[in-house]
Amino acid sequence: MFKLSRSALAVAGVALFAAHAAHAQVVKIDGSSTVYPITEAVAEEFQKAKKNAIKVTVGISGTGGGFKKFCRDETDLSNASRPITAKEMEDCKAAGVEYIEMPVAYDALTVVINPKNSFLKQATVDELKTLWEPAAQGKVMKWNQVNPAWPDAPVKLFGAGADSGTFEYFTEAIVGKAKSSRGDYTASEDDNVLVQGVSRDVNAIGYFGYAYYAENMARLKGLPIVNPKTGKAVEPSGANVENGSYVPLSRPIFVYVKVKSLQKPEVKEFVEFYMKSADKLVREVKYVPLPQSAYDFNLKHVKDMKKGTVFGGKNEVGITIEELMKREAKL
Repeated sequence: MFKLSRSALAVAGVALFAAHAAHAQVVKIDGSSTVYPITEAVAEEFQKAKKNAIKVTVGISGTGGGFKKFCRDETDLSNASRPITAKEMEDCKAAGVEYIEMPVAYDALTVVINPKNSFLKQATVDELKTLWEPAAQGKVMKWNQVNPAWPDAPVKLFGAGADSGTFEYFTEAIVGKAKSSRGDYTASEDDNVLVQGVSRDVNAIGYFGYAYYAENMARLKGLPIVNPKTGKAVEPSGANVENGSYVPLSRPIFVYVKVKSLQKPEVKEFVEFYMKSADKLVREVKYVPLPQSAYDFNLKHVKDMKKGTVFGGKNEVGITIEELMKREAKL
């Protein structure tokens, strides 16, 4: 009887595995750490529903890093904590990458301090600007330099990395110009690194998406921000995002899907599952879900192939849920 040698069997096994891997259905996603908890929750539920017949990978390289991969045609979807920029639009166009923009939730970008901090009860936009603007680098090193009522103690800063959409939004909302920030702080695209840093130092302050604060409320304190219009300090919360009082750090967050990728049944199925599950899973990870009509718009835009963005390549501070919905309806 003819028998395969061990080496021949090994070669055959490798070939069979390679053939199977080549036909494996995979949905590739990367981008924002802020949007990650939502997309990861959707991915887990989707894989469960599909009994792992489809694999979904979700990376965290920051909004900017995610768009770089997306425009290089390396991913199917891109998580973004701010709209696509004009430069990213150009890069995608040059590579022949078309996309559909899908807002999925609202975030209360949260400034956090250590729970043992007993003096900081609230902060104004001007105080945060004094702390974070480029002119503060190497100069504003103590709390009492920001506000003389605060102690003569060192400030330890933790914030989003330069590839993060959160970094861009925070700097635009607080400093007045995107990416305009002091550089002498601990930066990371991974919000868990920032959580660890602030939770371990009584003099620390940092910022990131609300979901990471909600998951770590026992280790962190969310700082109320004074509303510039009303003069009232407002805590970060879903309710304060919905009622429009948490400004200027309330913002929409997005998922972008590649038009070419929608030709793959597994990607189309995932997007449909995402929009149908979004309300429930957005709430679970502690963000603010959009009205159901927003998710319906997203699915209609996929069906009608409504490509592009309603933001024209610019980030906008302070856009309300209502205003966002009006724009989506006109697309």
